[in-house]
Formats: sequence, C-alpha cells, structure tokens
Amino acid sequence: MWFSFWRSRDRFTLDHLRYLTDQLAKVQIVNEVNKDFVIEALRSIAELITYGDQHDPSFFEFFMEKQVVAEFVRVLKLSRTVSIPLQLLQTVSIMIQNLRSEHAIYYMFSNEHMNYLITYSFDFRNEELLSYYISFLRAISGKLNKNTISLLVKTRNDEVVSFPLYVEAIRFAFHEENMIRTAVRTVTLNVYHVGDECVNRYITSAPHTEYFSNLVSFFRNQCMDLNRLVSETLKNPGPDSTSAIVAAVDEIEDNLYYFSDVISAGIPDVGRLITDSILMLLIFPMLLPSLRIVDTNDMQSGVVTSLYLLCCILRIVKIKDLANTIVAALFYPLETFTRFSRGKVNGYISDRGLTSVSQEPDDDNIAKCNAECLTVNVPQSSSSSGLDTESIMSEDNCSSSNLALREVLLAYVTKGDDVQVLGSLSVLATLLQTKELDESMLDRLGILPQRKQHKKQLLQALVGEASGEEQLFSSENSLMRDGSGCEPGVYLEKIKVCSSLFLSEQYGLSFLSSDFLMSPRVPRFQVLDALVSLFCRSNISAETLWDGGWLLRQLLPYSEAEFNIHHLELLQVSYKNSATALVKEVRGFWPDLLITVLCNEWRKCKRAMESSYPPKEPKCILFPSQMLSSEEDIPEGSSFAAGEKMHEVVKVFVVLHQLQIFTLGRYLPEKPLIYPPGDLPANSRAQTSGLDVSGPKPGTEVSLVSAVPCRIAFERGKERHFCFLAISAGTSGWLVLAEELPLKKPYGVVRVAAPLAGCNPRIDDKHPRWLHMRIRPSSLPVLDPAKFNAHAHAHAHAHAHGKLKTKAFVDGRWTLAFRDEESCKSALSMILEEINFLSDEVHRRLKPLLNLETALDLSGPEEEDSSSHSTTPPNSV
Repeated sequence: MWFSFWRSRDRFTLDHLRYLTDQLAKVQIVNEVNKDFVIEALRSIAELITYGDQHDPSFFEFFMEKQVVAEFVRVLKLSRTVSIPLQLLQTVSIMIQNLRSEHAIYYMFSNEHMNYLITYSFDFRNEELLSYYISFLRAISGKLNKNTISLLVKTRNDEVVSFPLYVEAIRFAFHEENMIRTAVRTVTLNVYHVGDECVNRYITSAPHTEYFSNLVSFFRNQCMDLNRLVSETLKNPGPDSTSAIVAAVDEIEDNLYYFSDVISAGIPDVGRLITDSILMLLIFPMLLPSLRIVDTNDMQSGVVTSLYLLCCILRIVKIKDLANTIVAALFYPLETFTRFSRGKVNGYISDRGLTSVSQEPDDDNIAKCNAECLTVNVPQSSSSSGLDTESIMSEDNCSSSNLALREVLLAYVTKGDDVQVLGSLSVLATLLQTKELDESMLDRLGILPQRKQHKKQLLQALVGEASGEEQLFSSENSLMRDGSGCEPGVYLEKIKVCSSLFLSEQYGLSFLSSDFLMSPRVPRFQVLDALVSLFCRSNISAETLWDGGWLLRQLLPYSEAEFNIHHLELLQVSYKNSATALVKEVRGFWPDLLITVLCNEWRKCKRAMESSYPPKEPKCILFPSQMLSSEEDIPEGSSFAAGEKMHEVVKVFVVLHQLQIFTLGRYLPEKPLIYPPGDLPANSRAQTSGLDVSGPKPGTEVSLVSAVPCRIAFERGKERHFCFLAISAGTSGWLVLAEELPLKKPYGVVRVAAPLAGCNPRIDDKHPRWLHMRIRPSSLPVLDPAKFNAHAHAHAHAHAHGKLKTKAFVDGRWTLAFRDEESCKSALSMILEEINFLSDEVHRRLKPLLNLETALDLSGPEEEDSSSHSTTPPNSV
C-alpha cells in the first residue's frame, strides 16, 4: 500500500520529501513486507537531497530539521537483512559525493553519525556489502579538508586520539581484491594530503606507523610472487604465465607509485619510515643477496627479478636517502648481505628459502621478515674486461664474498647471459637517471657523465678550490671535504652505525670494500672496460648492445678521450666481425631488403643513442627475446628465421659502426653512407623485358625474348602453361610467370610474380625437368607490420615464451616442369645469374659503409659542416 501510494505522488518536491521522511519515521521493523519500500525510500531521499542541493536550499534545510541522518541510523539498527545496509551505504555515499554546499557537508559529518556508520559492525562476509562500505569511506575522504576532518576525529589535550575513518580503512589495505586495496589507498591519500598537523602526528605515532611497514611487507610478498612467476615461466613457458607476469608487474609498479604519492604528501617522518622499511625488509635481506653468482646451470629468476625491482624502486620512489643508501650499499662486499640474509632483522630470525606469501601481513609476519636469497648462474665466456670476473666463479660462492656489489654488476655485463647483461645495464642506466643521487655517488660508481665532470671541474676552478684534476681524482679528500664530496661518507656511515634502522655490525656491515677508497678514475675505467668487453661478445642480442651503446654515449658524449688503444683495437675487431657477418647476408635470403632494413635501423639506432632515455624499459628483462640462430624449433631453411637473423646482424653492425664513428669524435650522419642506385646495363634482362625498378605487376606487358616455357599446377589437376623469367633490377629481383599474347609475339602478360632472392632453386633429383623453388614473402614483419599483423601477434607472443611459433610463417613452393632438361638447366642458370647481379649491386652500394676508413673519410667534411651550420647536411654518396 505504501509503495503504490508513493509512486503516484509528484517527485522532486518538498512535499514528497516530507512524505518519505514521515513514512520512514513510522517504520518500527524492517521485514520482507516493507523492505522494498524502505530501500526505495532511502534511494529517493538521496536523489531528492542531491536535487535540492543544486536547485532548492529548502530541501536540505528540511533534511537537517528532521535529522534524517539519525533516521537512517535508526533504520539500520532495525534491519536484519543485508539489503538495507547495502542501500543505506549507497544512499549516504551518493549524497556525500554529490553535495556541493560546504554547509551541507559540514552537517553530514557532524553529530558523530558518520563515525557511527564507519564503526558499525557490518557483515563483511558479504562481498557486495564490503564493496559498498569501502565506496562509502572513499566518498567521505573525498570531502576532507582542514575544516571537515576535525569533525571526524576525537581529540584530547589538542591531540588526536581517535580517527575511525583512517583506522577502519587501513584494516582492508591488504585485502585480496585489488579494487578494495585501490579504494583504501585513495582514502589514505586523501587523508594525507589534507595536511592537518594533529592528524599527521596521529598517523606517524604507534601503533599506526605499522601500516607503512605492513605496506612494504605486503609489497615484498608481491615481489616474491613475481619471482616465482618468472621462475615458472623460465621452466615452462606459456601464455598464461606471461600474462600473469604482466599483471604482477602492474601491481608492483602501482604499489611503488602509491609509495611515491604518500611521500609527496609531505608528512614528516613518513619518507623515513618507508625508506627504513624498504631497506630492512626488502633491499638488504632479499634483493642484494639475490645477486650472488655461482657456476651452475640453475634457473636465474632471482637475479632477473632483483635487478628489475632495484630499477623500479629507484625510478619510482624518489627518496634521496633511499637512493643514496642503495648506491652506498653497492660498495660493500656481497658476503655482507648474504650474512644478513642468514641473520636477524630487529631481533627476529630470517630464513633463506624462497617463499611466496599472499596473505594479509600481520605483526608477526612483519617481524619474522622471511628473507629470500637466490643464486644466479653466469655462463662462462671470454671477456676482455680488466675486471677479474674469473675469481667470481668458483664453488659455493666463496670466491665472490669479498667482491663489491658494483663489481658483481660489471661481472654480469662481461660474463652474464643476455638477460643478466640487460638487467645490469638497466640498473646502471637507472642510477644514471636518478636525480636524487648525489653526483659524488655517481662518480664513485664510475658512471658520472663526462659533461657533468667537466662542469664540476669548472665550478671548482671558479670558486678557487683545488684544481679540477685534483678534486676529481682525490679519494680521501673528496670523502671528507665539506659539500657534496662528503655525501658518500654520510650514507656509508648511516649503513654502518644505524643498527636500529638497518643492520648492525654483527650481521656483516662492519667493513667496506676498498673500491670506495680508490680514486674515482679506477671505477670509471672498470665501467668502460666492461662496456667495451660487452661489444666484443657474440652471444648478446642486438637490443642489449643498443642499451650498452646508449650507456656509453651518456658517459662519454664527446670523443674518444677516455678510450685507450686496447679499447679501440677491441672495438675495431668487433666491428670487422660484424661487417663480415653483414657481407654474408648479401648472399643470403634477403639481400633485396638488406639496404632498406639497414637504413631503417640506422635511423632508429641514432635516435636511440641520442635519446635521454635508454632504448628499453627495465621490465623488458622479465620478457627476454630470443636470439635466432639454429634453434631446433625453426624449420631448416626458413626464410622468416633467416629474415630475423638478418635483422639481428644489421642491428649489431649498425650500433658497432656508430660507436666507431663516435669513439673517433666524428659527426654521426642521419643516414648510412652508401652509394646511390646504379644505372641498369642496356643488355640486362630487366631492360630487354621492358620492366623498370618498380617491378612486374599482374597485367603488366613484358617481352618474352629471354623467357623459358614451362608448366605449373597451382591447383591439383589444373596445369597451366607459362613463360618463365628471372629478372633483377638494382637491388630488387623477381620470378615472373607470364602468359604469351598469341597476337603479339614475343610479348606476354604477367600473371604471377614472386621475389627472386631466397628462392633457393634446385633441380629435382629424380625428374631432371622439374625445378623446385622456395617462394618467400615480399616483405618482413619488421618492415610491414600491418601486413603481418595477425602473424606478428603470434610471433611476439611466442618470443615472450622463449619459443618461435613458426607454423604461422610458412614459405611457399613452386615446382616448374620444363619440356626438356636443357630448358630446366637454362632456367636455373638464369635464376643464379640474376641473383648474382642483385647481390653484387647490394654489395657495391654498401662498400663505403663496410670500409671503415672510407666511411670516416666521407663523414669528415660533413662533420666540419655540421659545426658551422644548423641544417643537416646530405649523407648519401
């Protein structure tokens, strides 16, 4: 009866609001009979109050006069069904979110009604109810300011003693549902950014400070879960595991951005609390010990995950003390942190096993601090670095105990596999870009960019201090002198003596590697040695070499001043090897696209080397690409595999060539220095057939003077007669099947055309009149991603799992039948001759690039021009 009568009334009037509140006041019990009316009344009141707030103030005046919020609370107490609390929370949330009047918000937050609803014992076993409750808390937090927040706290002697909104919200900070966790973080950030000093003191007092250590502990568990996923993916690649890693990475980065947002609120001591927790619960007991090196064939997920996390933390959580303390820790021997991983954290024993904990962290979980310590395999390979990496590889990890962590990172560069190299380069690049790091710390690591060194020397000379050379290479003085030079000592001392925050001497941080006391020139040369050694390695992917090239350009942006003769000789040998590999590709499957790929990669590499950011993000180390060479999954002779290999060879050649130009201080041209296309010989088949460099298209008329008649069946039982031609024009070439024009001999019309290069012609062993040919695509996915869109998705997906799904890339086959053996041999000879013409033209155009001295001589005048003109000079010969 109530429901039908209410529906007939005029809505959006004060009378209707009065009617609803009167009927709600009459409710003495909520049961199955009247619960629908109560729910609809609550919903409609919210709608009316929102309308009145924007159109008629008398609505809210009536709402206050009748104390409708108190009626809401009374109805909630009467309810025994979950539907009423659901609607009530939604009603209040909608009202708070949509009220614009500050006076209305002030009223809603007064009289302790909101705090009553916040602390009410809802049955959160109902997931929908919990979701509505968290939305309710978020709605309240969205209206907080220095005036309204005082209505939601209780004080005693001007100090906050109770803040239900904050306390109840963080109860669900580690809920298994991501949406709940995100909403709670929104609530906390809204509280932090109010900037109320009393509330801030409450937040940073015991026991509420446990929230920040709990945050880091929860984050630590997520890091351990990520490590488990990476390990499983290395062992058993699959689409599900890769998508799980992507989701885990997103969660981890979201957590770090939340840390950053919390710190940006500027609450005193919060930055220190988060810094201390990250160091004590994550960096010291888990990440740094995971960088151990042992000579085994075990999985390497520990170092991969640790290197990624170090990059992530430094890149997102911008705390000066945190960044500088992490860097200071890199000067300690590795054994320092492996001891810590076996010791105690604040009096509690930590274990060394890999654990994966997903539950909500409680006080016991935080205190126990289950540490993770992983081992890493580094394969043996030759290296030219001056770093003594051989001493790292021995039984039980004993030989690396006195090796500083910064040297471990360099050991990965010189001896690690592709993923470890990329991870180590990512850490060094991240450190280089971390603005919170003191330049003196970068100098001690050996990665202070040359331009900053010059600036530092100039400033020192201007203020009348010691000479730039003395300042730069004085070790003890720079550590003790006032100013930026004393900063490293500050952070080292912080690690050693602040046992209450980090580690005590009994756990291994009582001694410092001699690296830190040496001249900054030594670690700089060690870094340079490692990078030069990297470019001499043949088992490293081109993409990783590009990252190494970017780092080298950042450190030495001007010339070869810091390269010694040994460095230059090694780089030249490596360059010549890459040039030899490139020349082999001239006779390979894809010579017709070699110059196009090379020009594209030249531009990309130049742009990558000159960028302010490294070519790849740190997360890429979790999804390593595979180098294609002789994998068993690739069908023998696959043109797609050959195309990927050619692309890799070109990228290696390009980065090494550009480094050669860079090391000699020459101008790097916009385009590779190659010869322009040459004129076609008058007697070439392309000329006699009437074709140009644009190539044959179906329907094009051609001369068949040099053609050989043949038969082919594109469908079973349907044999067709054609005239076969092999034609090359410059760096392009085609296999042509044309139909003769009976009324216009010797001309015909092109019906089918395929690429000449990579056709691999072969006469059948049993049928000497049959000629077999491979028909590869006219382009590569790297050049025409739109055309290969569907295939590219499968290809990239397979790469993420370490396997190449070659079924998506299958070459075609032609078998031509000729009238006699001589005709078949003539066709074969024509194909081979035209392939040679094509390859010779490609080689001719590449000659100035393959001859380093010629290339440098050709770039010389442009270097001079570039110094006096702002425009880019022409680059092609």
